[in-house]
Amino acid sequence: MRLILLGPPGAGKGTQASKIVEKYNIPHISTGEIFRKNIKSGTELGKAAKQYIDKGMLVPNEVVMGIIKNRLAEVDCKDGFLLDGFPRNEVQANSLDEVLNELDMKLDKVVNIEVDDQQLVERIVNRRVCNKCEHTFHLMFNKPKVEGVCDVCGSKLYQREDDTVETVTRRINVYHELTKPLIKYYEKHGIVVNVDGLQSIDQVFVDIVKEIGSV
Repeated sequence: MRLILLGPPGAGKGTQASKIVEKYNIPHISTGEIFRKNIKSGTELGKAAKQYIDKGMLVPNEVVMGIIKNRLAEVDCKDGFLLDGFPRNEVQANSLDEVLNELDMKLDKVVNIEVDDQQLVERIVNRRVCNKCEHTFHLMFNKPKVEGVCDVCGSKLYQREDDTVETVTRRINVYHELTKPLIKYYEKHGIVVNVDGLQSIDQVFVDIVKEIGSV
């Protein structure tokens, strides 16, 4: 099962990714985690990425693809994987196609979680995170039992700095400009499945499983 998970910020990709990898027993691959792992391990690609990250610059595509290729070639990806947060644009999608061809792999499905912009803003600005265990709550859909206190560990909840209306709107605009065109790109391959992200977490997952089945 080789999957890509798409959707705007606040669509619930992280929650669904956890459920997908557990059900299908495949690794969850995010570029951020891969970067951190390579930088910590001191690999050549990690060192190259660190030079750009430390300067607040975007990591060049060739470095990103080198890291992605190495990760997909690892043994735990043999029977499948879930790519989350990558690719972010058509250039990376083309490069990913080339890497998959080199590794004799083929994508099975691209899961696109759909949520309209206004709902996204409301979702994100009402999100609260535990400052210790990082468990996430929502003031509308998943309230903590005690206001401002984590149900799990009892620590304080906080609002992330980038969870403001202005920042969220900016992130959504970037998504529409760069990442949303990927849906059309993969529709040409006939592998996109669209899921209504406004439903409950459990129902969204039920629909995802129904769409991707046991490819």
